[in-house]
Amino acid sequence: MSVKDTRQKLIDFISAEAVFQGDFVLTSGKSATYYVDLRRVSLDHRVAPLIGQVMLDLIKDIPDIAAVGGLTMGADPIAAAVMHQGAAAGKSYDSFVVRKEPKDHGRGRQVEGPDLAGKRVVVLEDTSTTGGSPLAAIEALLKVGAIIAGVAVVVDRNTGAREIIEAAGYPYYAALSLEDLGLN
Repeated sequence: MSVKDTRQKLIDFISAEAVFQGDFVLTSGKSATYYVDLRRVSLDHRVAPLIGQVMLDLIKDIPDIAAVGGLTMGADPIAAAVMHQGAAAGKSYDSFVVRKEPKDHGRGRQVEGPDLAGKRVVVLEDTSTTGGSPLAAIEALLKVGAIIAGVAVVVDRNTGAREIIEAAGYPYYAALSLEDLGLN
């Protein structure tokens, strides 16, 4: 299947199974008349490989990526999909998980996965509204010495996340827009 066909199939799944109409309050506190619940599809065996392939295509020109991941929960299935599809494509991307807070037991880690000190990483997000989740992940990643190569989201809600991430000095990549989902 071509990249274009894979992308369209992903759009079709998201539009049919992950877009809900109504009145919603987003994590940011903002109100919306629709909600994109990407976990409805990112954890689906039919859709996760499509997400992995589309995201691989999105980040393919970012050099020397060692790992992908982001703030738990939204980024977790995206990172797993990219890691697995990357392995199938001959890439050696590891994945990582950033907890909202450091553990209060064990090793007290906030970033789980391989050692990321001195390694280039891409911070992933399922849907981005304000950029807050990627920036929280970046803050934790910088503490462990990771080098942030960019932020990549599956669906950009076009509500300022790109501008906030770029203003913080990080490249921003979005696979799909609201227009792609017919939500503009």
